[in-house]
Amino acid sequence: MTRLRDALASSHFVVTTELNPPKGTDLSTLFDTAKQLHGSITAVNLTDSHAAKMSMSPLAVAHLLNDFGIEPILQVTGRDRNRIALQGDLLGAQALGIRNVLCMGGDPPGGGDHPDAKPVFDLGTTELLSAAAGLNRGIDSAGHSLNAPTSLFIGAVVNPGADDLDAEVARMREKVDAGATFFQTQAVYEAHAFEQFANRIHDLQAHVIAGIIPLKSLKMAKYLHDKVPGITIPDALFKALERSDNVTETSIDAAATTVRDLQPLCAGVHLMTIGWEAQIPHILARAGMNGSA
Repeated sequence: MTRLRDALASSHFVVTTELNPPKGTDLSTLFDTAKQLHGSITAVNLTDSHAAKMSMSPLAVAHLLNDFGIEPILQVTGRDRNRIALQGDLLGAQALGIRNVLCMGGDPPGGGDHPDAKPVFDLGTTELLSAAAGLNRGIDSAGHSLNAPTSLFIGAVVNPGADDLDAEVARMREKVDAGATFFQTQAVYEAHAFEQFANRIHDLQAHVIAGIIPLKSLKMAKYLHDKVPGITIPDALFKALERSDNVTETSIDAAATTVRDLQPLCAGVHLMTIGWEAQIPHILARAGMNGSA
């Protein structure tokens, strides 16, 4: 069992966040940040060359975080590796004591820092989930037996604000059928809108952890609203940011309100703070939470 799996199974409201492994070998900043969050979060996502920008393997960082007593969630994308390498990494994760894995497609390399890299995408997300679930049953994706099975806690992502919500819910159901048991979502800013999504998937045997991105500026809010699919910033939040004398305080208050309003509707929150990790304890305190770890 993992702390994340145990907490979700016992209906304890979880808090996760994410960190990007460095572009280089110095892990001191990442470790310092993770240690500061130790008492506030349940587990930490480690991204897999986020935005297709080359960085240290999240598998190595996840193993090192485990040594510090900080539970990792290993992000695994189909962008860079074929099914042989992906399954090999999942077996390696098991051997290194890493149990939480989040299966994703990954950003195309054309927008990253190695635009000439060849994309792989040998396995789609659903196929990757199926491969991970197969390893838990003791077989690889070609049907060959393992000498011992894995015990991975398998997750995926979902976008509750998708323009075509019917299609998104259908894809989520396919991911559950393939083996996903928990989901982290795209950023949510209105509990009422999220509730409509939650009502659509109430019959699924899956834990949903709602994403929240605190807004550092009015410019950031406009960018997310206009450019990122599935993110809608409510007019009231735009107006609050426009008239604010302290955007940081306004953003913390707004994020805390969202956390509080979402608690009856989901299994936890995924705080994507993008350099604002130091604000996570403040957000949770204002939401009336004393930490989750």
